Amino acid sequence: MRTRPTLSWAPTGEPPPRTTSLDEVVDVLADRGALVLSGAGLSTESGIPDYRGDGGSLRRHTPMTYDEFTGSPAGRRRYWARSHLGWRTIARAQPNDGHRAVALLQARGHFSGVITQNVDGLHQAAGAQEVVELHGSLDRVICLDCRRTSPREELDRRLRAANPDFGGEATRINPDGDVELADEDVRGFELVACADCGSGVLKPDVVFFGENVPKPRVEHCYRLVDEAGALVVLGSSLTVMSGLRFVRHAAKAGKPVLIVNLGRTRGDQYANVRVDRPLGQALTELAARLG
Repeated sequence: MRTRPTLSWAPTGEPPPRTTSLDEVVDVLADRGALVLSGAGLSTESGIPDYRGDGGSLRRHTPMTYDEFTGSPAGRRRYWARSHLGWRTIARAQPNDGHRAVALLQARGHFSGVITQNVDGLHQAAGAQEVVELHGSLDRVICLDCRRTSPREELDRRLRAANPDFGGEATRINPDGDVELADEDVRGFELVACADCGSGVLKPDVVFFGENVPKPRVEHCYRLVDEAGALVVLGSSLTVMSGLRFVRHAAKAGKPVLIVNLGRTRGDQYANVRVDRPLGQALTELAARLG
């Protein structure tokens, strides 16, 4: 079963009060093992834009949907040509102060684990443990026929060999690893099949818009929320239900919900406190105050 992609959310009514103070966050994290739910806003300081911020990619870019990818050879060619260039930027990205602060706070016991909506692997690169990649990871590829998974580096080498003269210029990177690329650069791009079964369609091991997160992964995340003392949302607008449902679940269970994000979110009504600050700055201060 596929869901209709949720690409935008329009806030209504008066916004709940927001603050720049971390005092309430410090108080909660001092006493409880909190679970992190992170979004694209945490990776913007690493050079990867978010979807819905002031400079978000959805203002100019329609992300690939599952139906378009699986139902259209032309769609797959467009995705892989553009993602082939975008992957180089994602692979070079380094964790920022926010990622490092999350890993440090986890090592000190303030965070019990991390659920991330991001597909860039930067939490793990910063040293975080027990990271659940809710939407998968761009560094893996899966065959839709035989279900074999393989490293993205392996596919990158094969695509380079199949397209030795491919030299399109990427003008803008998007959070899903896609880039803006001229149509003429896409048309001649050669795809490759699964190296294991020889005929399968290869897809990045990520959840596309309109595709459901695997049920066992969702159930695991619910258990993590149940076991945590609080839920801390970092850099997510919570527009997509795949993340918002955990906020609702925590709030229904009476657990503190803390949101640190630039701008309003779809989950503001469920939060005990809403901190409006850049993530790197706020998390660095938080780590220092809890040190």
